[in-house]
Amino acid sequence: MQSEFTNKRLSTLAETLIPSEIIKLGNEISERVRQGQKIFNFTIGDFDPQIFPIPQVLEDEIIKAYKAHRTNYPPANGMAELRNAVSAFIKDRLELDYSPNNILISGGGRPLIYAAYRTICDKGDKIIYPVPSWNNNHYTHFVEGEHICIETKAENNFLPTAEELIPQFSDATLLALCSPLNPTGTLFAKDQLDAICKAVVEENEKRKGRKKPLFILYDHIYWTLTYGENHYNPVSLYPELKDYTLFIDGISKSFSATGVRVGWAMGPSDIIDKMKGILGHIGAWSPMAEQIATAAFLNNREAVDEHLSSLGKALHTRLHNIYQGFMRLKQAGYPVDAIEPKASMYLTIRFKLKGLRTADGKILDSTEDMTAYLLDKASLAIVPFAAFGADKTSEWYRLSVGTCKVEEIEGMLEGLEKALKELKS
Repeated sequence: MQSEFTNKRLSTLAETLIPSEIIKLGNEISERVRQGQKIFNFTIGDFDPQIFPIPQVLEDEIIKAYKAHRTNYPPANGMAELRNAVSAFIKDRLELDYSPNNILISGGGRPLIYAAYRTICDKGDKIIYPVPSWNNNHYTHFVEGEHICIETKAENNFLPTAEELIPQFSDATLLALCSPLNPTGTLFAKDQLDAICKAVVEENEKRKGRKKPLFILYDHIYWTLTYGENHYNPVSLYPELKDYTLFIDGISKSFSATGVRVGWAMGPSDIIDKMKGILGHIGAWSPMAEQIATAAFLNNREAVDEHLSSLGKALHTRLHNIYQGFMRLKQAGYPVDAIEPKASMYLTIRFKLKGLRTADGKILDSTEDMTAYLLDKASLAIVPFAAFGADKTSEWYRLSVGTCKVEEIEGMLEGLEKALKELKS
């Protein structure tokens, strides 16, 4: 009897969707922990709330809002008091002038990025993004865009250069940039970003009246977490880019509030309005109580300053200590490297272990082999750049310190050195 169903059961999108490699690795780590293995888990871009709690003022305001029964649907574009607070916050801190009507609130940054891709890009549109970078490959897949993937280099701190990007500008619709960059913890120098933005301005001058402009999606959700470096953005460098730039921001990283789910986008009103419509259909709102609390918190300058200072120092201490440890290992002749941390909660590290032989005679042939060896022998869990769209043979990794205890760093480095010492050429 012939089957009443075809062989194709699901949508092409669902069938071709690439699962998150970070979640896959996280599940493996959870299972090892369950079995009793001690793991130094530096994989997740999240905070352990026992180490990095949300600001007390923010917590108090959330509880206060819930006790006041502020639990119904919020407006589709976000509570007016929060949009006003965000407008004042970014004007005060970044000298960016955005009306509350040009700000859209959502349940974190992810829905906003998704809505931006959906609003700007059609099927087949060219989308330029550097790798490694967070999730741009997946969002491009969602909208069935043409992937214009720029493999960046260590000598440029894994940030794209104008020389690499400009040849791809012709007929492209979206340029997705992130600074400070997830996964590297590096950020654009002024001249790097200036050259890119100048070229976008020139490209759009050529397109006027002829075709869709080239838009910039600028994810700068880590901008408050920089260490001795300045953060730059397209609109401050070239005000005329205000019509073509969409910012993604929120409290997840700045205020160690990943689970509170309050993010915002800022940009041209026509894009913001359409994004609002898309998110309205999805229902990706941030809860009303959290919005009200975030507004009150952002308006409390003293509390904001105190938290940013405390969080920045704590993250930088961990990043710097681990970086110095890697430099000591490198100087001792071990096949490792690292890039000095400049921002965020991430450290870029390298393991040059391919071709080396383990104590039981196994040769490490691939990035997967290296990742597994480090987890098995050093109890070190880190994410390869391949999980962020980079070449699958890359030897570079992201190390995240959001769950790191300072007192455990030395033990981690000692275990790593022991594991490296066992390898033979």
